[in-house]
Amino acid sequence: TLVFNLPKFSHVSKTSFVVLRLPQTFLFLLFIGSLGFGALFFLPETSRLKRIFQHNSDNSAVITDSVNGQSARPSSPIGYGLIGAAPLDIGVLRMKSQLSSSNGKQTNNNKESSQGTVSMQHTDPESLQRREKVKEMMKFAWDNYKRYAWGENELRPLSRNGNDGRTFGGLRGASIVDSLDTLYIMGLGEEYQEAKEWVENNLNLKVGGEASLFEVNIRYVGGLLSAYYLTGEEVFKRKVVELGRNLLPAFNTPTGIPHGVVNLAGWVAFPRRSSVLAEFGTLHLEFVHLSELTSDPIYTEKVMNIRKHLNQLDKPRGLYPNALNPVSGNWEQHYVSIGALGDSFYEYLIKSYLMSDRTDEVAKRMYYAALEAIENNLVQRSPGGLIYVAEWRGGILDHRMGHLACFSGGMIGIGAEHGSPETRQHQLDLAANITHTCHESYRRTPTKLGPEVFRFDDGAEATAPRVNERQYILRPEVVESYMYMWRLTHDPKYREWGWEALEALERHCRLATGFSGIIDVYGHIIQHDNLQQSFFLAETLKYLYLLFSDDDLLPLKDWVFNTEAHPLPVIPRNCSQEREHIPNWTQ
Repeated sequence: TLVFNLPKFSHVSKTSFVVLRLPQTFLFLLFIGSLGFGALFFLPETSRLKRIFQHNSDNSAVITDSVNGQSARPSSPIGYGLIGAAPLDIGVLRMKSQLSSSNGKQTNNNKESSQGTVSMQHTDPESLQRREKVKEMMKFAWDNYKRYAWGENELRPLSRNGNDGRTFGGLRGASIVDSLDTLYIMGLGEEYQEAKEWVENNLNLKVGGEASLFEVNIRYVGGLLSAYYLTGEEVFKRKVVELGRNLLPAFNTPTGIPHGVVNLAGWVAFPRRSSVLAEFGTLHLEFVHLSELTSDPIYTEKVMNIRKHLNQLDKPRGLYPNALNPVSGNWEQHYVSIGALGDSFYEYLIKSYLMSDRTDEVAKRMYYAALEAIENNLVQRSPGGLIYVAEWRGGILDHRMGHLACFSGGMIGIGAEHGSPETRQHQLDLAANITHTCHESYRRTPTKLGPEVFRFDDGAEATAPRVNERQYILRPEVVESYMYMWRLTHDPKYREWGWEALEALERHCRLATGFSGIIDVYGHIIQHDNLQQSFFLAETLKYLYLLFSDDDLLPLKDWVFNTEAHPLPVIPRNCSQEREHIPNWTQ
């Protein structure tokens, strides 16, 4: 159960009511306050949803629990979206459903006043203790980033400086934007405010350089969207709308399949021979939300055009190759993987269906058809009985599985309940088996951390015999699947596996100045790669935190996570009339 503290809540001074002596006075004031809140439910209709919550410049809303009459001040509309600030008040339905599902457990014993604080009554003391450990790890990682690399993209903990790299062009602050929602969800209020102020004052979105469309979308667009929906802070909306416009030149191709690289300053896309499936196929969630926020259909039109083009192409054995020529519109080669180069395309199909409140039937059909092709062609059983997903190179199987592909356990799990009844249990079993295999890739190393790639040939069984495939770079995909499988089954082994991973992270990746990946998970002498990845803050620690939290923190029925673990709210189907200006929603 959550207790919420809305940011910028104007707290009443402890001495404000010193002259009041009678309990009846307090009851009278409570009665008046309740009347004022109740009146909100009778506001007139707007062009979208009924605005249960009016926008308030200081966000000083008080939420009354309809079950027990107690009040709670939300630090965020966690689980709801924003309060009355966006064109689409997605948050309204989130709030009502979560209050009603709390079964009267919400209380007013809020002991924290930090902005961005979330408290939760936790019935499992061990899980609460573990969750607090994750929070401590996040604060430690953040504090060291702030100390040694503030404003840079990522921290180099060994050399105690920042790393900008080439992924984001001239954009800076990737770790800050990627951390916004994690800090907020964990209740690290002071740190969240630091991040917000940096975004407001220092995030320059008109910068040169070759920026990855994919990385900018999932980290910056996704991070800003999520921060806006969680907090209602207009600065995040302004920034994400500006950034979205700057990405549009990437789509200026004969086919509408975007180039993978764009210059945010000059509105120029950098042509490349091939566009990657996991890159142009991982835009849908964010771009649909950009259209919802701006009432401009152009973003949804762009991603729907991608879908339309893919549906017109022949697919070898029903599979989607990883590379496509954005000029000719044809596949470049027949290399298929649900790991690197392919992964999040499939993830966004099922999540597009879920984010549409299960109305996007085309995404649903595409996902289950792709899953059937993957099962028929790629899913294998090792000699030792482990289920894994191989890669496909022009009809020849490569019996390897990347760490990136370990997200698929969670993906198949969340898709299982929405397929046909006769395949539901089969898909849930497949999800569990893949997640088990990925856990084995961790368990079979001395460090208890998994390699970048593990194999099932030449005697290898979920191990990495090749030296150049043994690194662990703080990736989240395995604990991501643990989190989803816990939510779906409540099998305690997933929490135990997550705790094993956390302990291994602490033992081998924590330095005095931050966290670092390691070069060889089989090595007896640990060598670090000197990089605290921004996705460690956005994904790995967030998924661990959610794994040890109750299910009503960002419930899966109300939120979908983009591939960088930034939560985006489901768009309620009763808003579908507002989609009339957006063509091809389900075509």
